[in-house]
Amino acid sequence: MNERKRIMIVDDDKHIAELISLYLTKEGYDTLELYNGIDAVEKVPSYQPDLIILDLMLPGIDGYHVCTEIRKNSTVPIMMLTAKGDTFDKVLGLELGADDYLVKPFDPKELIARIKAILRRVGEKSKSIENSLRYENLEINIDNYTVIYHGKRVDFPPKELELLYYLAKHPNQVFTREQLLDRIWGYEYVGDTRTVDVHMKRIREKLNEEENWSLKTVWGIGYKFETNH
Repeated sequence: MNERKRIMIVDDDKHIAELISLYLTKEGYDTLELYNGIDAVEKVPSYQPDLIILDLMLPGIDGYHVCTEIRKNSTVPIMMLTAKGDTFDKVLGLELGADDYLVKPFDPKELIARIKAILRRVGEKSKSIENSLRYENLEINIDNYTVIYHGKRVDFPPKELELLYYLAKHPNQVFTREQLLDRIWGYEYVGDTRTVDVHMKRIREKLNEEENWSLKTVWGIGYKFETNH
C-alpha cells in the first residue's frame, strides 16, 4: 500500500484551512493545518510535506517570505493561494519558487486536480533514469538539485535548475517561452512570459559560454541549449 501523501495547509482563516483539510482528507491525503508563516517555516523539516498550500496574506511574515525561506532548504512543491482583489504578482510568486497559484474563492475540484497534477509531475521526475547531465565543466543533477560548474557547486533555485536541466536534456532543440512555462511550471501559464526571460538571465549570470555548449536566445522564438557535438 502506498504511503499517504502529506499536505501542509497554511492559512490564517481557520475556516478555509479546515475546509481544505476536509476535502484533502476525503481524497486520502494526510494534512497539517497551520495559521501563520513562522510556524510553517519551522514545521517543514519535521513534517516533511509532499506539498504545501500557502496563503499569500499571512500574519507575521507573508506567503512570499515563507516561500523564500522554505526554498533555502527544500524543493517541496508550493501552491500559493490569494484572495480575489489582493495584489498578487504571479511572476514574482513563480520566481520565488512557487509551483502554482490559485485565486480564492476556488472550486474544490480544481484544487484537487491541480494538487494531483503537481504530485504526478514530482513522481515522474523521481522515476527518471537519467537524473544527471554532464557537459564540459558542467554537471546538473536533478536528484539532489545541484549544479557543479568548473568543479564548484553553484547555488540554483529549483525553477532555475529545472529550466537549465530541461534545456540541457534536449540539446539543440528550440523551445518557445510558452512551451518552457508548460514543461517547467506544469500548466499553461496565462499571462506575461517574462518569468522565463528572468530565469534565463539569472542562469546566464552564473554560467559563462563554454567552447562546446552555450545557452542561446533564438530571436522571435525562445531558447535552446546549443552544443557543438
